[in-house]
Amino acid sequence: MSIQPLAYRMRPRKIEEIIGQAHLVGKGKIIERMVKAKSLSSMILYGPPGVGKTSIASAIAGSTNFAFRMLNAVTNNKKDLQIVVEEAKMSGRVILFLDEVHRLDKGKQDYLLPYLENGMIVLIGATTGNPYHVINPALRSRCQIFELKPLEKEHIKKAIQFALKDSERGLGNYPVDLEDGACEFLSQSVGGDLRSALNALELAVTSTDPNEEGKILITEEIIGECVQKKSFSHDKDGDHHYDVLSAFQKSIRGSDVNAALHYLGRLILAGDLPSISRRLLVIAYEDIGLANPQAVMRTFTAVETAEKIGFPEARIPLANAVIDLCLSPKSNSAITAIDAAIKDIEKGNAGDVPDHLKDAHYAGAKQLGRGKTYKYPHDYAGGWVKQSYLPNSIRKRKYYEPKTTGKYESALAKVYERINLLTDDK
Repeated sequence: MSIQPLAYRMRPRKIEEIIGQAHLVGKGKIIERMVKAKSLSSMILYGPPGVGKTSIASAIAGSTNFAFRMLNAVTNNKKDLQIVVEEAKMSGRVILFLDEVHRLDKGKQDYLLPYLENGMIVLIGATTGNPYHVINPALRSRCQIFELKPLEKEHIKKAIQFALKDSERGLGNYPVDLEDGACEFLSQSVGGDLRSALNALELAVTSTDPNEEGKILITEEIIGECVQKKSFSHDKDGDHHYDVLSAFQKSIRGSDVNAALHYLGRLILAGDLPSISRRLLVIAYEDIGLANPQAVMRTFTAVETAEKIGFPEARIPLANAVIDLCLSPKSNSAITAIDAAIKDIEKGNAGDVPDHLKDAHYAGAKQLGRGKTYKYPHDYAGGWVKQSYLPNSIRKRKYYEPKTTGKYESALAKVYERINLLTDDK
């Protein structure tokens, strides 16, 4: 048996062997066209682990017959880069796959850039982070940027079956009988990470004794032991994290309890209580707001409780809050109102504060006419008196538009309407 892991041995040798990423390597797509024309440009591939960044690089090299070298931006030094450059000078062109390219320090980058410029080195950088955030602009500007998508379950199944049949690089020489349930579980449990799937499969096959019929029977239980724990990729500093947070809020806003609990579960498994707490409070005020103020307060209490008790118990008050918010009436009238006010100010619609509202608590204020005509509402019946509060140039502006979402905001709407009728000029 080869000492190289199955995932390493099964790396595609040609573009046609790549599984998934059809938007990049499918017929007529950008990377397929580049390879077909043998007109390569440096590129940065970004996406979750195990979705094919290294595979695409090796397939490009195999399809073009250019020399191919693999380095890591952290563990390999400048001398390693110099060796690749010297090889490129002799052969004319080298494809350099540089893993963790976002960790490339300035010295290595400055050395590499001229060779990217003249095309002697075709860089294929790989990163799990968003290159627009984590890659230095000088390097980024010299590369095409391609996003890789998580692999679907059917992609994983296809790769598993191919590995079981391939006798040259795969497990074709083993008499493997993979149960349908085991294949289903394996393809589902790795979260789109093909590397994890293949390595778990190899462990299952090589560690299982043949049965009386000479077959290596791989059951769901055996696969479960080899996977150990369902793979869950969640980088708290990466794009994926913010995608999940976004989906979490939008699911609550859309009143989908099950989707909201799913995304809450993903955030809990990532152990990111601060982000959950902050986002729940934002959601409570932004999306539920005046439609159900009691739910807003219950959310605040749930978040406080969660932060005091920590995980795993924190999941309980958090789930309570999520269900409560999902099934509450929704109102965005408050955020809409304040955003409208801010937008107005940014356009220059501000004006001077009316004299009767200006600060009158210092010597000389009265001589300036500050506060002398201010009417103190508590001195009047009902605690309200007609007077202007907005700057004169925008005194008729109305930012708040109440919604009829429930008893509370409906009651506010009636008060608002009554005051507007009293204050509007006839």
